[in-house]
Amino acid sequence: MGTKAVFLLLALLSFSAVSLRSALAENEEDPGLVMNFYKDTCPQAEDIIKEQVKLLYKRHKNTAFSWLRNIFHDCAVQSCDASLLLDSTRKTLSEKEMDRSFGMRNFRYIENIKEAVERECPGVVSCADILVLSGRDGVVALGGPYIPLKTGRRDGRKSRAEILEQYLPDHNDSMSVVLERFAAIGIDAPGLVALLGSHSVGRTHCVKLVHRLYPEVDPALNPDHVPHMLHKCPDAIPDPKAVQYVRNDRGTPMVLDNNYYRNILDNKGLMMVDHQLATDKRTRPYVKKMAKSQDYFFKEFSRAITLLSENNPLTGTKGEIRKVCNLANKLHDKS
Repeated sequence: MGTKAVFLLLALLSFSAVSLRSALAENEEDPGLVMNFYKDTCPQAEDIIKEQVKLLYKRHKNTAFSWLRNIFHDCAVQSCDASLLLDSTRKTLSEKEMDRSFGMRNFRYIENIKEAVERECPGVVSCADILVLSGRDGVVALGGPYIPLKTGRRDGRKSRAEILEQYLPDHNDSMSVVLERFAAIGIDAPGLVALLGSHSVGRTHCVKLVHRLYPEVDPALNPDHVPHMLHKCPDAIPDPKAVQYVRNDRGTPMVLDNNYYRNILDNKGLMMVDHQLATDKRTRPYVKKMAKSQDYFFKEFSRAITLLSENNPLTGTKGEIRKVCNLANKLHDKS
């Protein structure tokens, strides 16, 4: 082998070694999402979150619905980075104030959990991880499955209000649009059907369903269910601030179960997306399967929540660990 060839080989080996060291260093700095990310820096973090969820749920039952909904509304919009929790500023509007976020509430309880975690480990646990883990523990409080989830997310610094509608489907969108939006974040048809099983708990504001009652009742609705809906939603143009709701599932309204699927197969779905889920040929087979098997529903639900919670997170040195969940640190430090 000639001198030039030897020199070239040594240069290549040296470059490879440097690249490997760089990759290893970067990997050490940013392990991504892992199980028990805080085992060394804040070993009590997940237990504190779990205890806070139990405590707050005991006092305010509807918190669990909110925490579950937070995962979808935050993680489906570009990144699972707690951008949902940021308040409006003089320059940017909060995601919480957008039409797609209508009816979302209980954000102050996320702050309660953050304060409890901060007392134990200041500046260590992200709001993004608190949002995801409180949603996970909220599912358990509602009788759903325990879902092991990875942690290590960091918090974003900006609201994504201006692009919200590009990511979150509306309850009146076609099933094709809904399927496309979920597919874009790696969630397939059975995963979508399972996630919409979240409609098994909580309630729907009349604003979201009066178009199925007025000026004429949607003939697709189960006629036995219509009188109850009309009783709960007596106005064709309801006041968005009024307490006018219909329970999503009158049988087990506080339990995450597969009763939702039996209801929508019986034409008792409240919103158009519920009705379409039961009638569209791409989703109906999974609706029927979940109506028959709660185990299958829980399996697909757990898989879908996991995928959602791992959607494009900020990890390593990206983003920040917020001091409070409703403000980016630069704004908190000024206040």
